[in-house]
Amino acid sequence: MNQNGLPNIVERKRVASPTITPQALAYEYDYLWMSSRDLGTLYKIQMDTWKVAQEIDPPGVVWAAVSSGNGEMCFTIGKGLNDDRYIYRYVANQGFTKLFACPDFTGSYISFDGKHLYMSQWYEERILKFDAQGNILREIDIGAEICGHTFLNGSIYVLRGRENKNQPNKSEEWRIARLDLKQESPQVDDLAAVPFAARSLTFDGENFWSNHRAVNETMSFSLPR
Repeated sequence: MNQNGLPNIVERKRVASPTITPQALAYEYDYLWMSSRDLGTLYKIQMDTWKVAQEIDPPGVVWAAVSSGNGEMCFTIGKGLNDDRYIYRYVANQGFTKLFACPDFTGSYISFDGKHLYMSQWYEERILKFDAQGNILREIDIGAEICGHTFLNGSIYVLRGRENKNQPNKSEEWRIARLDLKQESPQVDDLAAVPFAARSLTFDGENFWSNHRAVNETMSFSLPR
């Protein structure tokens, strides 16, 4: 148990990321999509060999990624000196298409429930649900900063906590929580502590994955029983 009384996640695999400062992370079939915050590049990684299968030059810094099915990916991309955030779609034979601007040009991690895109805003401590035109359909209060989220079995799993950015002597504090979005005001149930400075969350059908960006590592984990 950690100091919050939660068990830690169960680490399954830890590997060196094939790029520096790994940021976005999304599972798609036998691949993981990963971006580099500092290099501004995007990679498609073969999971069984952990080799880069494709390197893509995006139209900005890719902060988050998710598969929206049928070979399509969605990305949160920052552009310009102000790092204004937009949602883009990517299809291999078509390239990138700008879909809409994030509210107030802020937003980061994204997930997909099979019909709708969800995007979190770190400091607003909320997740927004969008229609195809970028209109906000729902606002979900998470009660903490958010560094990743993904859907599993109809529930959304969220990495939430505190970066402690203004407290240099204090480590980041994160935990994974679950919300049932069928509820009008879903309860946030913390499931386990995440003992590293996580960035992004995805699920490969068996395990969760996240980046430890500060040390250039990517890892998979499961929840404690």
